[in-house]
Amino acid sequence: MQLPLLATIRQTFPRTRLGDIEAEVARQLTAVGTGQRMQRGSKVAITVGSRGIANLAVIVRAVVRWTQDHGGEPFIVPSMGSHAGATAKGQAAILDDFGVSENFCGCPIRSSMETEIIGQSPQGFPLYCDRNALSADHLILMNRVKPHTGIAGPFESGLLKMLLIGLGKTPGAAIFHRAMNEYSFEELVRAVAPQVLAKTKTLVGLAIVENAYDETALVEAVLPERILEREPELLGQARAWMARLPFPEIDLLLIDRIGKNLSGTGMDTNVVGRKRNDHTALGDERPKIKRIAVLALTPQSKGNAIGIGIAEFCHTRVIQGINRQSTRINCLTSDHPTGGMLPFDFETDRAMLEAALGTIGLREPHDARMVWIPDTLHLERFRCTENLLATIPSDWQYEVTAGPIEFRFDANGDLTESAIGEKEQ
Repeated sequence: MQLPLLATIRQTFPRTRLGDIEAEVARQLTAVGTGQRMQRGSKVAITVGSRGIANLAVIVRAVVRWTQDHGGEPFIVPSMGSHAGATAKGQAAILDDFGVSENFCGCPIRSSMETEIIGQSPQGFPLYCDRNALSADHLILMNRVKPHTGIAGPFESGLLKMLLIGLGKTPGAAIFHRAMNEYSFEELVRAVAPQVLAKTKTLVGLAIVENAYDETALVEAVLPERILEREPELLGQARAWMARLPFPEIDLLLIDRIGKNLSGTGMDTNVVGRKRNDHTALGDERPKIKRIAVLALTPQSKGNAIGIGIAEFCHTRVIQGINRQSTRINCLTSDHPTGGMLPFDFETDRAMLEAALGTIGLREPHDARMVWIPDTLHLERFRCTENLLATIPSDWQYEVTAGPIEFRFDANGDLTESAIGEKEQ
Protein backbone atom coordinates (compact mmCIF):
# COMPACT_ATOMS: atom_id res chain seq x y z
CA MET A 1 0.00 0.00 0.00
CA GLN A 2 1.20 3.51 -0.78
CA LEU A 3 1.19 5.36 2.53
CA PRO A 4 0.73 9.14 2.85
CA LEU A 5 3.65 11.54 3.25
CA LEU A 6 3.87 13.48 6.52
CA ALA A 7 5.19 16.95 7.37
CA THR A 8 6.47 17.89 10.83
CA ILE A 9 4.56 20.64 12.62
CA ARG A 10 5.42 22.78 15.63
CA GLN A 11 2.56 24.54 17.38
CA THR A 12 2.91 27.56 19.62
CA PHE A 13 0.58 27.93 22.62
CA PRO A 14 0.37 30.51 25.42
CA ARG A 15 3.20 29.68 27.83
CA THR A 16 2.45 31.13 31.25
CA ARG A 17 4.61 29.20 33.73
CA LEU A 18 5.94 29.46 37.24
CA GLY A 19 9.60 30.00 37.99
CA ASP A 20 10.19 29.16 41.67
CA ILE A 21 7.39 26.67 42.24
CA GLU A 22 8.24 25.86 45.86
CA ALA A 23 8.29 29.53 46.81
CA GLU A 24 4.93 30.08 45.12
CA VAL A 25 3.38 27.14 46.97
CA ALA A 26 4.54 28.60 50.28
CA ARG A 27 3.36 32.07 49.31
CA GLN A 28 -0.07 30.82 48.36
CA LEU A 29 -0.58 28.78 51.53
CA THR A 30 0.52 31.73 53.67
CA ALA A 31 -1.53 34.31 51.79
CA VAL A 32 -4.90 32.73 52.65
CA GLY A 33 -4.06 32.39 56.33
CA THR A 34 -3.68 28.61 56.36
CA GLY A 35 -1.13 28.74 59.16
CA GLN A 36 -3.52 30.53 61.50
CA ARG A 37 -6.06 27.72 61.03
CA MET A 38 -3.65 24.99 62.06
CA GLN A 39 -2.47 24.36 65.62
CA ARG A 40 1.08 23.24 66.27
CA GLY A 41 1.40 19.48 66.43
CA SER A 42 -1.59 18.96 64.16
CA LYS A 43 -1.51 15.87 61.99
CA VAL A 44 -2.11 16.93 58.39
CA ALA A 45 -3.03 14.56 55.54
CA ILE A 46 -2.02 15.63 52.01
CA THR A 47 -3.79 14.11 49.00
CA VAL A 48 -1.75 12.94 46.02
CA GLY A 49 -3.36 11.30 42.98
CA SER A 50 -2.30 9.00 40.16
CA ARG A 51 -1.77 11.52 37.36
CA GLY A 52 1.61 12.48 35.97
CA ILE A 53 1.31 16.09 37.09
CA ALA A 54 4.28 18.27 36.12
CA ASN A 55 6.64 18.89 39.05
CA LEU A 56 4.40 16.78 41.27
CA ALA A 57 7.10 15.64 43.70
CA VAL A 58 8.45 19.20 44.04
CA ILE A 59 4.98 20.57 44.75
CA VAL A 60 4.25 17.85 47.32
CA ARG A 61 7.58 18.48 49.04
CA ALA A 62 6.85 22.19 49.17
CA VAL A 63 3.50 21.53 50.86
CA VAL A 64 5.18 19.17 53.33
CA ARG A 65 7.90 21.67 54.21
CA TRP A 66 5.43 24.52 54.59
CA THR A 67 3.31 22.37 56.91
CA GLN A 68 6.34 21.39 58.99
CA ASP A 69 7.55 25.00 59.16
CA HIS A 70 4.18 25.94 60.65
CA GLY A 71 4.27 23.24 63.29
CA GLY A 72 2.22 20.57 61.53
CA GLU A 73 3.02 16.89 61.19
CA PRO A 74 2.21 16.01 57.57
CA PHE A 75 1.73 12.66 55.90
CA ILE A 76 0.80 11.76 52.33
CA VAL A 77 -2.35 9.85 51.42
CA PRO A 78 -2.51 8.23 47.97
CA SER A 79 -5.91 9.39 46.70
CA MET A 80 -6.65 7.65 43.45
CA GLY A 81 -9.88 5.71 43.74
CA SER A 82 -9.40 2.16 42.45
CA HIS A 83 -6.26 2.79 40.39
CA ALA A 84 -3.17 0.57 40.62
CA GLY A 85 -5.26 -2.58 40.86
CA ALA A 86 -7.10 -1.22 43.91
CA THR A 87 -4.25 -2.18 46.23
CA ALA A 88 -2.42 -0.11 48.84
CA LYS A 89 0.94 -1.38 47.63
CA GLY A 90 0.10 -0.55 44.03
CA GLN A 91 -0.98 3.00 44.85
CA ALA A 92 2.20 3.64 46.85
CA ALA A 93 4.23 2.30 43.93
CA ILE A 94 2.58 4.79 41.56
CA LEU A 95 3.62 7.67 43.84
CA ASP A 96 7.15 6.31 43.95
CA ASP A 97 7.26 6.25 40.15
CA PHE A 98 6.34 9.95 40.22
CA GLY A 99 9.21 10.65 42.63
CA VAL A 100 6.83 11.12 45.54
CA SER A 101 8.75 9.12 48.15
CA GLU A 102 9.12 9.47 51.90
CA ASN A 103 12.80 10.24 51.46
CA PHE A 104 12.29 13.00 48.88
CA CYS A 105 9.24 14.61 50.43
CA GLY A 106 10.34 14.26 54.03
CA CYS A 107 7.23 12.72 55.56
CA PRO A 108 5.43 9.35 55.82
CA ILE A 109 3.21 7.91 53.10
CA ARG A 110 0.19 6.09 54.50
CA SER A 111 -1.32 3.98 51.79
CA SER A 112 -4.44 1.98 52.54
CA MET A 113 -7.63 0.95 50.79
CA GLU A 114 -9.62 1.04 54.03
CA THR A 115 -12.47 3.54 54.13
CA GLU A 116 -15.19 4.72 56.46
CA ILE A 117 -18.71 5.88 55.70
CA ILE A 118 -18.92 9.53 56.72
CA GLY A 119 -22.45 10.35 55.70
CA GLN A 120 -25.11 9.96 53.07
CA SER A 121 -25.96 11.97 50.00
CA PRO A 122 -29.43 13.45 49.46
CA GLN A 123 -29.66 11.01 46.55
CA GLY A 124 -29.48 8.14 49.04
CA PHE A 125 -25.99 6.65 48.66
CA PRO A 126 -23.19 6.44 51.26
CA LEU A 127 -20.16 8.73 51.23
CA TYR A 128 -16.79 7.09 51.72
CA CYS A 129 -13.42 8.45 52.78
CA ASP A 130 -9.93 7.04 53.27
CA ARG A 131 -9.48 6.02 56.89
CA ASN A 132 -5.99 7.49 57.19
CA ALA A 133 -7.21 10.87 55.93
CA LEU A 134 -10.00 10.84 58.49
CA SER A 135 -7.49 10.19 61.29
CA ALA A 136 -5.77 13.52 60.62
CA ASP A 137 -6.57 16.80 62.33
CA HIS A 138 -6.60 18.51 58.96
CA LEU A 139 -6.66 17.68 55.26
CA ILE A 140 -4.80 19.57 52.55
CA LEU A 141 -6.69 18.82 49.35
CA MET A 142 -4.28 18.97 46.43
CA ASN A 143 -4.92 18.21 42.77
CA ARG A 144 -4.61 19.48 39.22
CA VAL A 145 -7.64 21.24 37.73
CA LYS A 146 -8.28 20.36 34.09
CA PRO A 147 -11.01 19.23 31.70
CA HIS A 148 -12.06 15.66 32.48
CA THR A 149 -12.19 12.91 29.87
CA GLY A 150 -15.76 11.88 30.68
CA ILE A 151 -17.31 14.53 32.92
CA ALA A 152 -18.67 17.76 31.48
CA GLY A 153 -19.72 20.81 33.46
CA PRO A 154 -18.32 23.41 35.89
CA PHE A 155 -16.65 20.67 37.97
CA GLU A 156 -14.49 18.15 36.14
CA SER A 157 -10.99 17.03 37.23
CA GLY A 158 -9.95 19.02 40.25
CA LEU A 159 -10.10 19.44 43.99
CA LEU A 160 -13.66 18.23 44.44
CA LYS A 161 -13.24 15.13 42.30
CA MET A 162 -10.20 14.30 44.43
CA LEU A 163 -12.25 14.82 47.58
CA LEU A 164 -15.23 12.71 46.55
CA ILE A 165 -13.75 10.05 44.27
CA GLY A 166 -9.98 9.90 44.85
CA LEU A 167 -10.27 9.83 48.64
CA GLY A 168 -13.26 7.52 48.44
CA LYS A 169 -11.01 4.71 47.21
CA THR A 170 -12.75 1.80 45.45
CA PRO A 171 -16.21 2.04 47.06
CA GLY A 172 -16.31 5.83 46.82
CA ALA A 173 -15.18 5.92 43.21
CA ALA A 174 -17.63 3.17 42.27
CA ILE A 175 -20.67 4.74 43.92
CA PHE A 176 -20.07 8.17 42.38
CA HIS A 177 -19.61 6.76 38.90
CA ARG A 178 -22.83 4.78 39.34
CA ALA A 179 -24.61 7.90 40.56
CA MET A 180 -23.44 9.80 37.48
CA ASN A 181 -25.65 7.54 35.39
CA GLU A 182 -28.61 9.36 36.94
CA TYR A 183 -27.28 12.74 38.07
CA SER A 184 -24.74 15.20 36.70
CA PHE A 185 -21.47 15.49 38.54
CA GLU A 186 -22.34 19.12 39.27
CA GLU A 187 -25.56 18.05 41.01
CA LEU A 188 -23.66 15.54 43.12
CA VAL A 189 -20.87 17.96 43.97
CA ARG A 190 -23.20 20.72 45.10
CA ALA A 191 -25.25 18.24 47.12
CA VAL A 192 -22.44 16.60 49.09
CA ALA A 193 -19.21 18.64 48.88
CA PRO A 194 -19.92 20.94 51.87
CA GLN A 195 -20.65 17.91 54.04
CA VAL A 196 -17.50 16.03 52.99
CA LEU A 197 -15.28 19.12 53.29
CA ALA A 198 -16.47 19.48 56.87
CA LYS A 199 -16.16 15.78 57.79
CA THR A 200 -12.60 15.62 56.42
CA LYS A 201 -11.64 18.84 58.24
CA THR A 202 -10.27 20.27 55.02
CA LEU A 203 -7.78 22.99 55.86
CA VAL A 204 -7.17 24.31 52.36
CA GLY A 205 -7.24 23.28 48.74
CA LEU A 206 -4.16 23.65 46.54
CA ALA A 207 -5.14 23.79 42.87
CA ILE A 208 -2.59 23.22 40.11
CA VAL A 209 -3.13 24.38 36.53
CA GLU A 210 -0.78 23.47 33.69
CA ASN A 211 -0.11 25.04 30.33
CA ALA A 212 -0.13 23.33 26.93
CA TYR A 213 3.52 22.31 27.35
CA ASP A 214 2.87 20.12 30.41
CA GLU A 215 4.41 22.77 32.67
CA THR A 216 3.19 24.24 35.95
CA ALA A 217 1.48 27.51 35.06
CA LEU A 218 -0.38 28.27 38.28
CA VAL A 219 -0.76 27.03 41.84
CA GLU A 220 -3.44 28.59 43.99
CA ALA A 221 -4.46 28.03 47.60
CA VAL A 222 -8.23 28.10 48.03
CA LEU A 223 -10.00 28.11 51.39
CA PRO A 224 -12.56 25.29 51.68
CA GLU A 225 -15.52 27.66 51.81
CA ARG A 226 -14.48 29.11 48.42
CA ILE A 227 -13.69 25.89 46.50
CA LEU A 228 -17.20 25.52 45.05
CA GLU A 229 -17.00 29.08 43.72
CA ARG A 230 -13.39 29.12 42.57
CA GLU A 231 -12.90 25.71 40.95
CA PRO A 232 -15.11 26.41 37.88
CA GLU A 233 -13.08 29.57 37.23
CA LEU A 234 -9.82 27.63 37.41
CA LEU A 235 -11.28 24.99 35.10
CA GLY A 236 -12.03 27.72 32.55
CA GLN A 237 -8.41 28.85 32.71
CA ALA A 238 -7.15 25.27 32.33
CA ARG A 239 -9.37 24.78 29.29
CA ALA A 240 -8.04 27.96 27.68
CA TRP A 241 -4.43 26.86 28.20
CA MET A 242 -4.72 23.20 27.18
CA ALA A 243 -3.06 21.80 24.06
CA ARG A 244 -5.26 20.67 21.19
CA LEU A 245 -5.16 19.71 17.54
CA PRO A 246 -6.23 22.40 15.03
CA PHE A 247 -8.00 20.15 12.51
CA PRO A 248 -11.78 19.76 12.15
CA GLU A 249 -11.61 16.29 10.55
CA ILE A 250 -8.99 13.52 10.52
CA ASP A 251 -9.13 10.15 8.77
CA LEU A 252 -6.50 8.42 10.92
CA LEU A 253 -4.85 9.49 14.16
CA LEU A 254 -1.71 7.51 15.02
CA ILE A 255 -0.63 7.75 18.68
CA ASP A 256 2.82 6.66 19.87
CA ARG A 257 1.63 5.86 23.39
CA ILE A 258 -1.35 6.00 25.70
CA GLY A 259 -1.25 5.63 29.46
CA LYS A 260 -2.79 6.33 32.82
CA ASN A 261 0.02 8.77 33.64
CA LEU A 262 -0.95 10.83 30.59
CA SER A 263 -4.74 10.89 30.96
CA GLY A 264 -7.44 9.28 33.05
CA THR A 265 -8.53 7.39 29.95
CA GLY A 266 -5.08 6.76 28.53
CA MET A 267 -5.75 9.25 25.76
CA ASP A 268 -7.45 12.58 26.47
CA THR A 269 -10.93 12.48 24.98
CA ASN A 270 -10.97 16.29 24.91
CA VAL A 271 -8.09 16.09 22.41
CA VAL A 272 -9.38 13.22 20.25
CA GLY A 273 -13.01 14.43 20.21
CA ARG A 274 -14.54 11.33 21.80
CA LYS A 275 -15.70 12.50 25.21
CA ARG A 276 -19.33 11.43 24.73
CA ASN A 277 -18.78 8.32 22.61
CA ASP A 278 -15.75 6.04 22.33
CA HIS A 279 -15.78 5.83 18.54
CA THR A 280 -17.21 9.02 17.11
CA ALA A 281 -17.34 12.75 17.81
CA LEU A 282 -20.82 13.95 18.71
CA GLY A 283 -22.34 17.40 18.32
CA ASP A 284 -19.74 20.16 18.42
CA GLU A 285 -16.84 17.88 19.43
CA ARG A 286 -13.69 18.35 17.37
CA PRO A 287 -11.76 16.89 15.73
CA LYS A 288 -13.98 14.30 14.08
CA ILE A 289 -11.67 11.30 13.73
CA LYS A 290 -12.60 8.21 11.73
CA ARG A 291 -9.94 5.85 13.09
CA ILE A 292 -7.42 5.83 15.95
CA ALA A 293 -4.39 3.52 16.07
CA VAL A 294 -2.08 3.06 19.09
CA LEU A 295 1.53 1.90 19.05
CA ALA A 296 2.34 1.38 22.75
CA LEU A 297 1.28 1.57 26.39
CA THR A 298 3.43 3.63 28.77
CA PRO A 299 5.49 1.70 31.36
CA GLN A 300 4.15 4.04 34.06
CA SER A 301 0.66 2.65 33.49
CA LYS A 302 1.79 -0.71 34.87
CA GLY A 303 -0.50 -2.47 32.43
CA ASN A 304 -3.60 -0.38 33.11
CA ALA A 305 -4.85 0.03 29.54
CA ILE A 306 -8.09 1.90 30.19
CA GLY A 307 -8.84 3.86 27.04
CA ILE A 308 -7.53 1.26 24.62
CA GLY A 309 -11.19 0.64 23.78
CA ILE A 310 -11.36 4.13 22.27
CA ALA A 311 -8.94 3.02 19.53
CA GLU A 312 -9.93 0.85 16.60
CA PHE A 313 -6.42 -0.50 15.92
CA CYS A 314 -3.23 -1.17 17.89
CA HIS A 315 0.08 -3.03 17.76
CA THR A 316 0.14 -6.47 19.38
CA ARG A 317 2.70 -5.19 21.90
CA VAL A 318 -0.08 -3.12 23.49
CA ILE A 319 -2.24 -6.21 24.06
CA GLN A 320 0.73 -8.13 25.44
CA GLY A 321 1.44 -5.37 27.95
CA ILE A 322 -2.06 -5.21 29.43
CA ASN A 323 -2.67 -6.09 33.06
CA ARG A 324 -6.20 -7.43 32.66
CA GLN A 325 -7.09 -7.23 36.35
CA SER A 326 -5.91 -3.63 36.80
CA THR A 327 -7.65 -2.55 33.60
CA ARG A 328 -10.85 -4.37 34.50
CA ILE A 329 -11.04 -2.84 37.98
CA ASN A 330 -10.46 0.70 36.69
CA CYS A 331 -12.96 0.36 33.83
CA LEU A 332 -15.70 -1.14 35.99
CA THR A 333 -15.17 1.26 38.90
CA SER A 334 -15.31 4.25 36.55
CA ASP A 335 -18.39 2.77 34.85
CA HIS A 336 -16.57 2.74 31.51
CA PRO A 337 -16.45 -0.96 30.54
CA THR A 338 -16.04 -0.17 26.85
CA GLY A 339 -12.81 1.68 27.69
CA GLY A 340 -11.09 -1.67 28.16
CA MET A 341 -12.45 -3.45 25.10
CA LEU A 342 -9.71 -4.56 22.73
CA PRO A 343 -9.23 -3.18 19.22
CA PHE A 344 -7.86 -5.19 16.31
CA ASP A 345 -4.15 -5.77 16.90
CA PHE A 346 -1.34 -6.38 14.41
CA GLU A 347 2.17 -7.73 14.85
CA THR A 348 3.81 -4.94 12.82
CA ASP A 349 3.29 -1.21 12.56
CA ARG A 350 3.00 -1.42 8.78
CA ALA A 351 0.27 -4.05 8.92
CA MET A 352 -1.65 -1.98 11.43
CA LEU A 353 -1.39 1.20 9.33
CA GLU A 354 -2.43 -0.56 6.15
CA ALA A 355 -5.45 -2.12 7.85
CA ALA A 356 -6.52 1.21 9.38
CA LEU A 357 -6.10 3.17 6.14
CA GLY A 358 -8.16 0.58 4.33
CA THR A 359 -11.21 1.51 6.45
CA ILE A 360 -11.45 5.29 5.99
CA GLY A 361 -13.88 5.35 3.07
CA LEU A 362 -13.42 6.28 -0.58
CA ARG A 363 -10.34 8.42 0.01
CA GLU A 364 -7.24 6.53 -1.17
CA PRO A 365 -4.72 5.71 1.59
CA HIS A 366 -1.97 7.90 0.09
CA ASP A 367 -4.42 10.85 0.16
CA ALA A 368 -5.60 10.19 3.73
CA ARG A 369 -5.88 13.06 6.17
CA MET A 370 -3.54 11.66 8.79
CA VAL A 371 -2.00 12.93 12.04
CA TRP A 372 0.74 11.25 14.09
CA ILE A 373 1.23 12.45 17.70
CA PRO A 374 3.48 11.34 20.60
CA ASP A 375 0.49 11.26 23.00
CA THR A 376 -2.45 13.49 23.85
CA LEU A 377 -0.55 15.40 26.53
CA HIS A 378 2.36 16.54 24.36
CA LEU A 379 1.17 18.28 21.20
CA GLU A 380 3.81 20.92 20.59
CA ARG A 381 5.33 18.77 17.83
CA PHE A 382 3.64 16.18 15.66
CA ARG A 383 3.35 15.05 12.03
CA CYS A 384 0.46 15.42 9.61
CA THR A 385 -0.32 15.15 5.91
CA GLU A 386 -0.06 18.33 3.86
CA ASN A 387 -3.72 18.20 2.84
CA LEU A 388 -4.63 19.07 6.46
CA LEU A 389 -2.66 22.34 6.53
CA ALA A 390 -5.34 24.25 4.64
CA THR A 391 -7.88 23.32 7.34
CA ILE A 392 -5.94 24.97 10.18
CA PRO A 393 -7.63 28.18 11.44
CA SER A 394 -5.99 31.34 10.13
CA ASP A 395 -5.14 32.62 13.62
CA TRP A 396 -3.47 29.36 14.74
CA GLN A 397 0.20 29.68 15.66
CA TYR A 398 2.26 26.98 13.94
CA GLU A 399 5.10 26.32 11.51
CA VAL A 400 6.08 23.47 9.23
CA THR A 401 9.57 22.43 10.30
CA ALA A 402 10.27 19.47 8.01
CA GLY A 403 8.90 17.24 5.32
CA PRO A 404 6.94 15.85 3.79
CA ILE A 405 8.71 12.54 4.35
CA GLU A 406 7.88 8.86 3.98
CA PHE A 407 7.24 6.44 6.81
CA ARG A 408 10.40 4.50 7.64
CA PHE A 409 10.21 0.85 8.71
CA ASP A 410 12.77 -1.70 9.83
CA ALA A 411 13.09 -5.17 8.34
CA ASN A 412 10.27 -6.44 10.57
CA GLY A 413 7.85 -3.77 9.40
CA ASP A 414 7.97 -1.63 12.55
CA LEU A 415 8.53 2.13 12.52
CA THR A 416 12.07 3.33 13.11
CA GLU A 417 10.98 6.77 14.30
CA SER A 418 8.40 8.28 16.62
CA ALA A 419 6.02 11.15 15.92
CA ILE A 420 8.72 13.66 16.81
CA GLY A 421 11.62 11.86 15.16
CA GLU A 422 13.40 10.08 17.98
CA LYS A 423 12.53 6.44 18.46
CA GLU A 424 12.12 5.61 22.16
CA GLN A 425 13.88 2.47 23.30
